[in-house]
Amino acid sequence: MSLIQPLAVALALGLAGIGAGIAMSANGRAYEALGRNPEAASTIRMNFILGLVFSETIVIFGLVVAMLLLLKTA
Repeated sequence: MSLIQPLAVALALGLAGIGAGIAMSANGRAYEALGRNPEAASTIRMNFILGLVFSETIVIFGLVVAMLLLLKTA
């Protein structure tokens, strides 16, 4: 295992975590909007759930990339 491989794994996980954190903070604003405009609850809630799904997908993809980099034998 070379020195670059663990650094690449750490970078993949770190960037995935940062990206998901930014996405989840933007999702938190959806509930702030829900407090300001309760009539749009169904639309805001659906967008909130989709945003959470996509932000968690970022982390899962980052984890898969990190595992592939870590388990690479060549």
